[in-house]
Amino acid sequence: MRFNGKTGGPVAGDAGHADSQGRVAGPTARIRVLLRIQQISKDRLEIRQGSLYPALYRLEHQGWITSEWGESENKRKAKYYRLTAAGRRKLQTEAEKWNRMADVIAGILQSKPEEV
Repeated sequence: MRFNGKTGGPVAGDAGHADSQGRVAGPTARIRVLLRIQQISKDRLEIRQGSLYPALYRLEHQGWITSEWGESENKRKAKYYRLTAAGRRKLQTEAEKWNRMADVIAGILQSKPEEV
């Protein structure tokens, strides 16, 4: 993960969680996963290839994504990924946990000094 000069700060998270967001419809090649995450985050989150590949391996090993080899648009060999049903369930669970944690943190940040 890197700081992004456009937003002036880092965004917390890891490639495994970011990639599991399921925002890319249908089978998707690794490079497109990187580009799509960057696009969805409006360039606030940039994941390096060195972080994505191990995350994809872990997600596949856990049964949350599947992969298959195919041909890219430029006729090169490419590996494509897709969320499994178990991956969609895990995504839902993790999104709920993330939202609960975000609510807790927001409550802490919005508290007044006399409430602490």
